[in-house]
Amino acid sequence: MTVTPLGIPRRLLEFTLDGEPVRAPEGSTILDACRAAGKDVPTLCEGDTLRPKNACRVCVVEVEGARTLVPACSRKAEPGMEVRTDTERARHSRKVVLELLASSVDLSTTPRVAEWLKEYEAKPDRFGPDAARLNEEPKVDNDLYVRDYDKCILCYKCVDACGDQWQNSFAISVAGRGFDARISVEHDGPLTESACVYCGNCIEVCPTGALSFKSEFDMRAAGTWDESRQTETTTVCAYCGVGCNLTLHVQDNEIVKVTSPHDNPVTHGNLCIKGRFGYQHVQNRG
Repeated sequence: MTVTPLGIPRRLLEFTLDGEPVRAPEGSTILDACRAAGKDVPTLCEGDTLRPKNACRVCVVEVEGARTLVPACSRKAEPGMEVRTDTERARHSRKVVLELLASSVDLSTTPRVAEWLKEYEAKPDRFGPDAARLNEEPKVDNDLYVRDYDKCILCYKCVDACGDQWQNSFAISVAGRGFDARISVEHDGPLTESACVYCGNCIEVCPTGALSFKSEFDMRAAGTWDESRQTETTTVCAYCGVGCNLTLHVQDNEIVKVTSPHDNPVTHGNLCIKGRFGYQHVQNRG
């Protein structure tokens, strides 16, 4: 029999969300409450395994009495607050943010962005082709994963996952200032000469596909990547006794990439190099 741990009870607080009274556990963010209430608030930099960074500002909402719009991903819900998620001010802010992001970087592999651009009537093309922040080739310097910084929105999730929040390798950081800011390894060298341990946890949290499995990158380049034909099977990693959960993404009877469930109490979405990339032996049929 499976026993579900109840955890520490949390007091419920009451506030108003789009004119409707709602209750949320104490410590919840506005975004948590929105999702529980079925409100679809867009977000890019928010990650359920990382502390909020407030980088993308796509999730801003209006709070009664607040001078500015507030990021729903980090603002805690408070008793009696009045939150409005779909006001003209909030929608206009999201529209402009989406336009700025989509005009400066390639969001073609970012989930749901095309949907949001349409919903908010965003027109990134109005800034012209000179708005592009980067124009460089993808960095393919190893056999495991690819860095395509033309798709990077500087959300810093990879930096946090590689740093003190999870892996503690500190191989990834931000280099440069202002418009020259970019994600980089030390001395902007090849990944193979950096402190990277190839855990792939940065890929797990990347929201735009700037970091991707080389298998996925190659299949996209060949036009064969098709998520509608892929199945997902969660299993237990066989390399050691820790018990990490793996989700195998399979297309045409081949494993094309590996993720890990974020709600797993052992891994919280994180893996080591063997769990993330050591699946080739499964399909070695020689």
